[in-house]
Amino acid sequence: MSRSLNFKPSNDRATKITLTFACWTTAILFFLPIAWIIATALKPKNTVLDIPPKVLFVPTLQNLIDALSFSNTLSYFINSIIYSSIAVLLAILVSFLAAYSFSRFKPAGTDFLMFLLLSTRFVPAAAFVIPFFQLFNILKLKDSFLGLIIFYTMFSIPFSVWILKGFIDGVSTKFDETGLVYGAKRPHIMFKLVLPQVRSGLVAAFVFNIIFVWNEFLFNFQLGGLKTYGIPVGLFTSITKGGQVDWSFVASIGTLYVLPLALVIYFFQRYLLVGLTFGTVRGEV
Repeated sequence: MSRSLNFKPSNDRATKITLTFACWTTAILFFLPIAWIIATALKPKNTVLDIPPKVLFVPTLQNLIDALSFSNTLSYFINSIIYSSIAVLLAILVSFLAAYSFSRFKPAGTDFLMFLLLSTRFVPAAAFVIPFFQLFNILKLKDSFLGLIIFYTMFSIPFSVWILKGFIDGVSTKFDETGLVYGAKRPHIMFKLVLPQVRSGLVAAFVFNIIFVWNEFLFNFQLGGLKTYGIPVGLFTSITKGGQVDWSFVASIGTLYVLPLALVIYFFQRYLLVGLTFGTVRGEV
């Protein structure tokens, strides 16, 4: 006589609650330092160092106004916007052309070339400081926007090529073949037929690289100068005033520094999720 087996169904509700709690806890732990910086920027100066810290306070924008009125703050922001946006856009253009060539023409040793390209990011950044410092001095590119744009464009290309090649591999070659049959030139096929199909990858590559360039400190400090310093270096050089750390000022600059990236990530987060797959998941978002 056979016995019926009773399988206890999994408690989906408990699992969902547990996962939700874990996700929220992780998110709060990661966001807590940023929230602390923002709160410090909005606190009156005379309450910033209170022990225990005041959780409830009347927020003020005076610290942010003072930070913006500081002599070099706006120039730091403008410098960061100039070299970050131009360098990343150039890198995306060059990377798209390179990724298309690797995907469609498959030159000999493509896999090795792709590995070699990405391996440049394996080397610690500090190892490149002295060679680039000497090279930029010889070429008179130190403390120039041209030098920073060239450097950040070069450093943004390898990762962009990897992302975009995955997306272009997912685009059917029928687009190319149909265009060639109807007499379309290769540039028309690339920019009119293939490029619209990989817009998610383009946005993902742009966001990843703008985050890297916007936050980069070491090379901006070594290769830049008073005319080209960006926000990270500006925050470092102006962190003390009168020999003491002005925590309200530091928190205000930090808040203004994080805000642009936070907005970019918020509006383009769906493209980032697709970009993290390196184009292996095909689909429109």
